[in-house]
Amino acid sequence: MYSSGSNEYGCGSVYVREKGELHLVNPTGNVPQYHRPKSSYKLFDKDFSVRLCIDRFPPAKCKKRKDHFVFTYNSEGSLRYTAKSLLDISLLFIAGNIEHVDSLIGFPEQMADKLFAAAEAKQKFVEPSTSVRGLQVFSEAYRELVLKSLCLRDRCLLLSERMEEIRVFHYLETLDLHGCRLGDCHDFFSHLTSEACSRLVKLFLGANDLSDKGLQRLTAPIRVMKRGLENLQHLDLSSNPLTEKGLGYLTCFQKLRELNISDTKVEANASLKSFFRNKMSMVFSASRLQTFTHSACKTDGWAEEVINQWETKAAELPQKNPKPRTNAFQFYGREKFARESLRSACNDSRREDETNVIHFHKLDRHAPSQHGAGTHTLLNTQAGKKRKFSTEQEEGGNTHSTAKRSASLRPLSAEDLELLDSY
Repeated sequence: MYSSGSNEYGCGSVYVREKGELHLVNPTGNVPQYHRPKSSYKLFDKDFSVRLCIDRFPPAKCKKRKDHFVFTYNSEGSLRYTAKSLLDISLLFIAGNIEHVDSLIGFPEQMADKLFAAAEAKQKFVEPSTSVRGLQVFSEAYRELVLKSLCLRDRCLLLSERMEEIRVFHYLETLDLHGCRLGDCHDFFSHLTSEACSRLVKLFLGANDLSDKGLQRLTAPIRVMKRGLENLQHLDLSSNPLTEKGLGYLTCFQKLRELNISDTKVEANASLKSFFRNKMSMVFSASRLQTFTHSACKTDGWAEEVINQWETKAAELPQKNPKPRTNAFQFYGREKFARESLRSACNDSRREDETNVIHFHKLDRHAPSQHGAGTHTLLNTQAGKKRKFSTEQEEGGNTHSTAKRSASLRPLSAEDLELLDSY
């Protein structure tokens, strides 16, 4: 309702809007029933409606705003909510778009740990479209904090499915690939022999059907180009069809301290012991080395839960029902093969105890001997070792220097040239 004009009493004409039209009211205040003013103003149509737009975002995105609140219950049982801090909201936003982040170098480690946990909760490292880029952003900035040790023991399917993500971890110090069926020509070999794995200290390659050819390929970069696994100190090659000829490629590992070649085609005879003593300064270990028990090898780092998420994701895949194919399995002997595989898996621990243990380790000449029945025998054995070491140094000093010169001047073989061409 509004008025226009004025008179001496301060009142003018009065108009009333009815059904979208304006009507002039008589001076008496009544609206004429049959008289319609000539000047009527139609501001809105009869079907006009007003809609209040509260939010411009789609409904799907509006639901995400619930993450900005924390819902709790008070002592009386009533539901209450409080808003999250601006820092938590910012971390959630960055974690949801971690694949678009250019770099996190210089970002504080405490905040990066929370950011990694938030991205992990949002399954950003499980989806193939965002997992590689997300892990790469964190690995470039925080190196071994993301993943320092990786245990993939008997997880060949996980290695094949997540090979692109595993190649992102360039700062691993321990890698357990026992029972992953690599063979001699696996695609993962190109990653093992690259600069990305140059920081590896412990490598477990047992039960991988690795022959002399595969060992030659594994050691070719360090033998020829002096790059690859040059920092390796502990190597497990057990349960592989290796021969004494293939073990000759291990001389390139100058920092190797412990070696496991149990359950191979070699025997712990005098020639094998003299080979490791003269070529690699390693001696035969009478007892089992604790490094190769796999008790201390585990996944360690921020991405430990990510590995578990990968396994959980792989376990969610639908499995085929074997009942309709029972007759075919019986005809082709599949049931017998399955029973034998399960029986062999259950007896893995027994096989480890029954295998012929062949462990070599490098003696620490500065450390005192820990074996001996008494003090007198201990001193005698130490003195005998000192004399033995001195004579070996005097006799093998010239041979060691000549061996170095001959190794540096030795021409490349045809097999080495083919391996270099493959890289």
